[in-house]
Amino acid sequence: MVERVTERSDGVTAERVTETGGNGTVVVERGGGGTGLIIGLVLLIAVVIGAVYLFNANNRENAKTDAVTQAAKDVGGAAKDVGDAAQDAAKKVE
Repeated sequence: MVERVTERSDGVTAERVTETGGNGTVVVERGGGGTGLIIGLVLLIAVVIGAVYLFNANNRENAKTDAVTQAAKDVGGAAKDVGDAAQDAAKKVE
């Protein structure tokens, strides 16, 4: 029985081929270095950070909009008060 083992590695994936002579059986073992898992985790973290940033940016924009809306209501109320005072003054002059 003749057995031949060939091993190859490109730094990321290791491959081991074992050929057993006689019956034509070939066993191939492949193993990765885990680089894909690390890249996947880094991408997942980047997506989470991006989502948090966009969520916070949206909340800040809503706060600005609410502040401008409230200021416009206050100015409108003050203008109504001035208009009412002007009408009262006009009635007193008559």
